[in-house]
Amino acid sequence: MVRRFKPAVKYRRGSRTHGWGRVGQHRKSGSSGGKGMVGFHKHKWSLVMKYGESGTGWPFYGKHGFKQPPTIAIEWRPINVGSLSDIIKELKKEGKIAEEGGKYVIRLLELGYNKLLGGGHIDVPVIVYTPAASRTAVEKIEKAGGEVRIIPLIHK
Repeated sequence: MVRRFKPAVKYRRGSRTHGWGRVGQHRKSGSSGGKGMVGFHKHKWSLVMKYGESGTGWPFYGKHGFKQPPTIAIEWRPINVGSLSDIIKELKKEGKIAEEGGKYVIRLLELGYNKLLGGGHIDVPVIVYTPAASRTAVEKIEKAGGEVRIIPLIHK
C-alpha cells in the first residue's frame, strides 16, 4: 500500500535539532533528571512513592532476602521415575542394585542422585531409598507395587 505521508524524520533532515529547541534539548540524561536511579531520594521521590510498594520505597531501597552460605545449601541432583525405569536393567548388570523379595532395591545416593521426581512411567516394582521424593513419584512407585523410603540427608 502506498504511504500518504513521509515519516516525520524525513522532514527533519537538515535541521540541527529536529524540532527539539535551541541548544542540547532532548539529548542524553540531563533531560530526564539523571541516569537510572539517580535522584530517587531527592527530586524523583514522587516516583518512588508512586511505583514503590505501599509507600515504603521497596524495591528501590534496602537489602531484601538473603543468600544461603554454600556450606549449608543443598545442591539437588534429581532423577525422574521414567529415567530410573529405563536404567534398572543396566544397573542390575553392573551390580549396582540388589533384588529383595521380587523387588529391586535402589539407593539413589550411591548412584549420585538425591531426589526422586515423578516424570515418566514405571511398571517394575522397586524399593527406593532417597533423601527426598515428590508426591507424584511416590504415587507412581506405589502404583507399580514398590515403595519409597525416605532417609536423612547429611550435608556438609
